[in-house]
Amino acid sequence: MAKGNPAARAEELKRLLNEHNYRYHVLDAPVISDLEFDRLLGELRALEQAHPDLATPDSPTRRVGGQAAGRFAKVSHPRPILSLANAYSADEVSAWYDRIRRLDERVERTAFVVEPKLDGLTVVLTYQDGLFVLGATRGDGITGEDITANLRTVRSLPLRIPIAPKGPRPPKRLVVRGEALIFKANFERLREKMEQAGEKAYVNPRNTASGALRQLDPSLTASRPISLLCYEVVEADSSRPTSQWESLEYLRALGFPVPAEVTRTPGLTQAIEVAQAWETRREELPFEADGVVIKMDDLRLAADLGVVGKDPRGAIAFKFTAQVATTRLEDIGVNVGRTGVITPYAILSPVEVSGVTVRQATLHNFDFIRDKDIRTGDRVAIKRAGEVIPYVIGPIVEARKGGERAYRPPKKCPSCGEALQQLPEEVAVYCVNAACPAQLVRHLEHFASRGAMDIEGLGIKVAELLVVHRLVSDAADVYRLRTEDLAELEGFAEKRAENLIRSIDASRSRSLARLINALGIRGVGETVAADLAGHFPDLGALASSHVDDMQQVEGIGPTTAEGIVEWFRRPGNRRLVEKLRKAGVWPKGVKPVRRGGKRPLDGKTFVITGTLPGLSREQAKSLIVERGGKVTDSVSPRTSFVIVGEAPGSKLDKARTLGVPTLDENGLRKLLG
Repeated sequence: MAKGNPAARAEELKRLLNEHNYRYHVLDAPVISDLEFDRLLGELRALEQAHPDLATPDSPTRRVGGQAAGRFAKVSHPRPILSLANAYSADEVSAWYDRIRRLDERVERTAFVVEPKLDGLTVVLTYQDGLFVLGATRGDGITGEDITANLRTVRSLPLRIPIAPKGPRPPKRLVVRGEALIFKANFERLREKMEQAGEKAYVNPRNTASGALRQLDPSLTASRPISLLCYEVVEADSSRPTSQWESLEYLRALGFPVPAEVTRTPGLTQAIEVAQAWETRREELPFEADGVVIKMDDLRLAADLGVVGKDPRGAIAFKFTAQVATTRLEDIGVNVGRTGVITPYAILSPVEVSGVTVRQATLHNFDFIRDKDIRTGDRVAIKRAGEVIPYVIGPIVEARKGGERAYRPPKKCPSCGEALQQLPEEVAVYCVNAACPAQLVRHLEHFASRGAMDIEGLGIKVAELLVVHRLVSDAADVYRLRTEDLAELEGFAEKRAENLIRSIDASRSRSLARLINALGIRGVGETVAADLAGHFPDLGALASSHVDDMQQVEGIGPTTAEGIVEWFRRPGNRRLVEKLRKAGVWPKGVKPVRRGGKRPLDGKTFVITGTLPGLSREQAKSLIVERGGKVTDSVSPRTSFVIVGEAPGSKLDKARTLGVPTLDENGLRKLLG
């Protein structure tokens, strides 16, 4: 509709919002993201403010939520179960604070509680004489659905309170608000189990929990790993806490599960800082959360401030930048990797996710496209978490209009035209042409990377130039390059050419472990390469070994061993090894440091964060691996030590939270011996 016609646009927005509201709250099948919904709602609210006559009683701006589904008995809540106004920046939170401060001067003296905004299904739990007697969905905020039988299957829900014998005496009647959800780890295990059973796996934890709780057969609900977290006392017929912080402690004492990731701050500035910190660390939360809730700790003051429209004035949701969005899949392209693997990727209508405009996303493999029935022209859900490459979750089937087209995987390599192959029982599709130009570019990039031969200045753009101008036919040819060869390339002045040649020469002295890693053998990364370098004296001995020899190396299984032997069996790879020997790139293996037949760091796992004063990260990794340890990127309860340098990141915070020991560089050196 034309934006010049406010009445027509308002009617169109009402229709769209009511449709999406119904899909989200009743059908559990949304086709747009929360951010897109909020933008439509904001546009309608602005229109109604500019043209008050457009604000009809049935407007979505006057609603609390969706309608209750008809298949369950309807239940009236003791008081409205309201939603919250949203803020997307610190400035918007401050604006909210300024508005309520003008209404009541006590606001300036109140503390705040910051809680995760749980992304699950809101439930209202009623207890009579300490017994759980009724469980309902939020519904439209006034009337919900009776799902008592299903909620009884949730193991974290107390059937009788208090749980602890010494807990506080509960009121005769108590109504509690909480969120039914599935923790991330449980959801991944459920997805894996369903995929192994050949069942269609769920897309996200929220829809899984919501759908399971709306099953008519409670046994189906019981088969899903649903959990509960509570955060509000809705009603009690006796005295109850007067602050939000005390309410959470009260619920916890009664035996209700309460989020652990809650902070009380003396003022709004600190509350905003906590909210912003959680946005950068959202992946550390054990459950899905699309923001945090900033609440006034003083519940009496919050009640006195009342409600505006559908939003209580005493709290606001600070929404994280969206990690999930939906957009149109324009086309599907394919990449050729350095090992010949053909990988599909999505070409998308540009969409903002986590503050970044996304135009492409990974589609994992061709089986994924087939199993998910992803079609060009589909509206698809995509996710970008932290620095992870955006990926397609799946299609929004309900949004199809009939013009979508099924995808047919390629039969030939898009780079060299050779027929593609798929090995039995493998998902990956390969181009097995060793002379494939696309593979050579990617292989050169990997060969020169920091974890391999560390040739500064030889990135993918330079690799492309070397291949296009036919200066190299494999990685060994890099060591035959001369300054005058490079001077002919676009963007290469004499100084840049000299610097690259010096960097190439310096790489001749890299360790055997780095060289093995640089070869790009499938299944051989830094750790396996270090194990091989500790067992074989040089690359020639490794190249002539058999599967039985390979399996003598600790940590090398039959599949990896066969893959390594097969790699060295290929004539092109044997020529590469011989060319490296003639170029003087022939390091000797270093026996791992052992004490009494055992390596000092066997079985220990390390994470490095920050800059170490006397060691590069690669040097520290090499020393740890040579002595039997492993270096990973993320901190977990299984991490043995976190090595902390200058300017450490969030990994240090997580180590402290999990109680993982930390060491500085001196502590690491002592451990290394």
